[in-house]
Amino acid sequence: MRALVTGIAGFAGSHLAAYLLRHTACEVHGIVHRHDWRILDLREQLTLWRGDLRNPVWVSEVIQKVQPDYLLHLAAWSDVGGSWEQPWTTFELNVQTQLSLLEAVRKQTPTCRVLAVGSNEIYGKIQAEDLPIDEETPLRPHNPYGVSKAAQDLMAQQYFLSYGLDVVRVRAFNQFGPGQSDDFSASAFARQIAEIEAGQRPPLVRVGNLSAQRDFTDVRDMVRAYWLATQQGQAGEAYNVGSGQPRSIQSILDFLLAASDRPIAVETDPGRLRPSDVPVSYCDARHFRAVSGWQPEISFETSLTDVLNDWRQRVRRV
Repeated sequence: MRALVTGIAGFAGSHLAAYLLRHTACEVHGIVHRHDWRILDLREQLTLWRGDLRNPVWVSEVIQKVQPDYLLHLAAWSDVGGSWEQPWTTFELNVQTQLSLLEAVRKQTPTCRVLAVGSNEIYGKIQAEDLPIDEETPLRPHNPYGVSKAAQDLMAQQYFLSYGLDVVRVRAFNQFGPGQSDDFSASAFARQIAEIEAGQRPPLVRVGNLSAQRDFTDVRDMVRAYWLATQQGQAGEAYNVGSGQPRSIQSILDFLLAASDRPIAVETDPGRLRPSDVPVSYCDARHFRAVSGWQPEISFETSLTDVLNDWRQRVRRV
């Protein structure tokens, strides 16, 4: 069996590649656009294809050559904050890449199972009565990234309804863990703390909105969920995946600061605040758990410790 992972060198993609190699008998192929530092230790076990997923001709050629049994589409512009600055780039990348893939699968490998990975950001402006968020919650995206992911979600559904394509949708809530870029809160705090410990910056951590509460899941638990959705999900269905427990950004900062032996001050950076933010967001994942039996296995504290230690190692290598 062949699995093709888009965004295989990204944060979640690299963890998914490691999971597939360790726990399945699949021949693993991956699409890479730019860097591949996250998968250097896996390189000899993977078949990589370098190119731009926005190019439908190239994508069609790859699908024809690989003939995947599973396509796990993780490649995306994932920086929510950055999407405010580059809304068209965000929309173009996320929508056009998925369109290229679905068209290629439809024409070249129509029996391939496709996993379309979405985001909790499609739910957007959550009201108190919406909590916890289930799959019937209205889509009210309130940032450019959320709009692009809502379009991807609806597109995947359309290809199932129109062409009978074997597509499963996952709506992943916030994920974190080692290897994440510092565009995200836990990683941003951990990097600053690691650089402070290494004497590379003053003892001050700059932060955004600390009162927001989000549903965090370790990326290693999340990629396990992706594979379970690929194996056990029902075609055409959408599944929320998350811990079901809201945690404040403040709690992340407090844990990471306590894990360091340095006295560190905290300062709000207006540049890290978003034009629109949701106070509380967490999911109802019972639909997915009923079909897969999935449960998170890695504790919140273990994940944060791993994030900080990962940045300590990265900072030392600079």
